[in-house]
Amino acid sequence: MTKEGQGRQAAGPAKDYAKYFDFSGAKVIAQEEGKTTYRINGRNVQISSPPDLREGKKRGKEEIRVHYDTGIAEDMKTFGTGRYYCIFTYGCQMNEHDTEIMRGLFEEMGYTATEDKQQADVILINTCAVRENAEDKVFGELGHLKRLKLQKPELVLGVCGCMSQEVSVVNRILEKHPHVDLIFGTHNIHRLPELLKEAHYGKEMVVEVWSKEGDIIENLPKKREGLRAWVNIMYGCDKFCTYCIVPYTRGKERSRVPEDVIAEVRELARQGFKEITLLGQNVNAYGKDFADRNYRFGDLMDDIRKIDIPRVRFTTSHPRDFDDHLIEVLAKGGNLVEHIHLPFQSGSSEVLKRMSRKYTREQFLSLVGRIRAAMPNAVLTSDIIVGFPGETEEQFEETLEVVREAGISMAYTFIYSPRAGTPAAEMEDNVPYEAKQRRLARLNEVIAEMSLASNLELAGQVVEVLVEGESKNNASVLSGRTRSNKLIHFEGPKSWIGQFAKVRVTQPQTWFIRAEAIGLAEPEREWPITAGGV
Repeated sequence: MTKEGQGRQAAGPAKDYAKYFDFSGAKVIAQEEGKTTYRINGRNVQISSPPDLREGKKRGKEEIRVHYDTGIAEDMKTFGTGRYYCIFTYGCQMNEHDTEIMRGLFEEMGYTATEDKQQADVILINTCAVRENAEDKVFGELGHLKRLKLQKPELVLGVCGCMSQEVSVVNRILEKHPHVDLIFGTHNIHRLPELLKEAHYGKEMVVEVWSKEGDIIENLPKKREGLRAWVNIMYGCDKFCTYCIVPYTRGKERSRVPEDVIAEVRELARQGFKEITLLGQNVNAYGKDFADRNYRFGDLMDDIRKIDIPRVRFTTSHPRDFDDHLIEVLAKGGNLVEHIHLPFQSGSSEVLKRMSRKYTREQFLSLVGRIRAAMPNAVLTSDIIVGFPGETEEQFEETLEVVREAGISMAYTFIYSPRAGTPAAEMEDNVPYEAKQRRLARLNEVIAEMSLASNLELAGQVVEVLVEGESKNNASVLSGRTRSNKLIHFEGPKSWIGQFAKVRVTQPQTWFIRAEAIGLAEPEREWPITAGGV
């Protein structure tokens, strides 16, 4: 498979992020096999591959290879026997899925999971770089773990995920948090056993962050929990929205071949999972990089709907790539649920242009109209940013209008915060923070109104619920979600957990719905589905 893409340059002079890794003043301890060991802040630091945003921005024509012959080296299969691991995960579903892979790798090395930091022999923090508050939480956690590291010098403390792909973050860890033992990024998770071994035996901080995306690694172990499973269908993003760091931290778009995705979904069906979510930074771009076939996301969904798994979701979508064929396939229903998460970010065409979203307000609303014409029962949710550089009050009002006109029933809402290395970080952030806060509060009020209105439409109706467990606030109440991802609370026997139930909606609330139990039910289907699928 090959993929051609085009990078984008930020307005104004480009920053030289390589300067953050200028260790000309640091003492070189050793150099061998592409690794350099420095003495920094009283600790040896082994750097085999530092992050480089300039490399992360590149989109080349290199062939993406798929590797199936992956596995744990024999000398590492018992490395963790009698040892415990703990992973803290921040961010999106992709981070959650990465954590599932790391859990699988730990388990194959003989480690045992624990949530007790005092018991853990390895602690990893899987990080998110999308929002500033996520970074603050990570550095706060690193500060708390310093005391534990002093108490347990043999503890291996690692930072991985999207933040590790940022040069300034790694530099800050090197300068302020020398008690960290291991730093790796999003492209070399499969290297965890080797990196862990180096950090454990070398007693050095190990830094290996691949800034250029690697090949697709199949057959990595995964430890999944619960009733639902994440299935990654593609990696990376080529949209380069001006506010977003993801195209640099996750690399260029590259799709898994459909045979591998379908085989994984079939296996999950055999294992009894009730729901899967197909993952990608932009799932609608799936298949655009295939050079040997004409097969897109709609084709994949059409094939997966024939597999015997009750519910299939996907996230996240980009409106520009949401085509009519996908709408046609989703309208067939069956195990393809009617909930669509469709981030539009702003309702102003002028702001969307500065964001480089590559669609207008009118084009987004036209897409929503086509979805609702084909799927009248579709429930739409979204992501929205307020206070983007240059956003006026009138442009913010346009966002509120789009929420109402599109019928957005729930949204993740954010105050804009600049991310170093993105084009928007070079723009004048001229919206006062107080104004951003007011806009966020007003937006949330409208979202609450829309959520309540959407829930009220279900009053008296009988709906299907996948019972996930007990309510967090009341052990006598069960909690679950509808096909449209609405949260339902109702009283029922504990034996129903993990099964589908029919309930009648009695009290719609703003963010959840109260209901009364009717009985267990088979998941709704419009025709028989075979386990073999395609």
